[in-house]
Amino acid sequence: MNPENENDKMEIVETVETPAKNITEPSTGERKRPKWLLPLIAAICAVVLVVAGIIGWNTYSGAKLAQAKETCAAAADTVRNNANEYNALLNGDAADAAAVKAEQVEDSKTVESLGKELKAMAPEYEGCVAEDAQGLDAATVKLNEQADWYGTHEKSLSKAVRAVTESKAAKRLETAKTNLTAKLDEASRLLADSDGKVADNATRDALSNAIDAANGLKDGNDPAKIDGARKTLEDAINGVNASVQAKTDADAQAAAAAAAAAQAQAQARSAYNGGSSYSGGAYRRTEGSASGSNTYRGTTSGGTGSGSTSGSGPAGGSAPKPNLNGSYGCGNSCTGKDDGYYHH
Repeated sequence: MNPENENDKMEIVETVETPAKNITEPSTGERKRPKWLLPLIAAICAVVLVVAGIIGWNTYSGAKLAQAKETCAAAADTVRNNANEYNALLNGDAADAAAVKAEQVEDSKTVESLGKELKAMAPEYEGCVAEDAQGLDAATVKLNEQADWYGTHEKSLSKAVRAVTESKAAKRLETAKTNLTAKLDEASRLLADSDGKVADNATRDALSNAIDAANGLKDGNDPAKIDGARKTLEDAINGVNASVQAKTDADAQAAAAAAAAAQAQAQARSAYNGGSSYSGGAYRRTEGSASGSNTYRGTTSGGTGSGSTSGSGPAGGSAPKPNLNGSYGCGNSCTGKDDGYYHH
């Protein structure tokens, strides 16, 4: 028999314990658990879980509601900002452009387009009036749509207003150039026609300078400057016309004065041709202003004399009788005879 095997057997035997020693005998003094304890514990756990769930849900719902309120408020602010910008444009530049008539613009279609933009109906703002997250989320969606509407129409309205404004400016520039060209033609004709016909030649110099300045601006793009050049031309034209009229009036007055002087001179010569004269031994008196004459005849030797009167008016037939004494008269001693002569 192998001694080593015997030793192995002995060790195995020593390591095996008796089953009776590993079994714990129930103590006769230990109390048994009641049957209702486990269900109670389970119910308590369920209640705790429910409460925890409710608390968690409320916490989640509260956070979601707060987030919905914040999001809706931000959307409402965007709507208000976009609406304010749109209304400022609507009541400002758009209102000014709406007053522009079709005949005032180069392209009348711009006025029509603006009219359509002004007829657009803005959405009615409601705001964040819901009390739950779902209602607030729906309000946010609607507010975002309204914000987009205001943003889009603000851009389209701005474009329509700009089109009308630019078309009006183009029309104004075209009109200014047309008016200046017409005024330049008038000024050039007047400058040529007024040579030597003005009272003050400085007015023609001013007109010539205005023409040169206008020619330098007629192809520009500033209607205000072009209109200013036209106004300067008008003033210069009025100055030349006034000077022409002044010379015309002066020439007419000079001609009238010359005519009056000539007439006065002619009348003076006519009056000078009437007077008294002796012819031979006869005395002849002729009055230029009366249609009558007195004629007296006599001799140089104191002989006889003859006299006759004729005419109309106070002098006719009533001329005083001259005193004849020879060739010089007879004083108061002359007597009349039947032969019609006065004898000494």
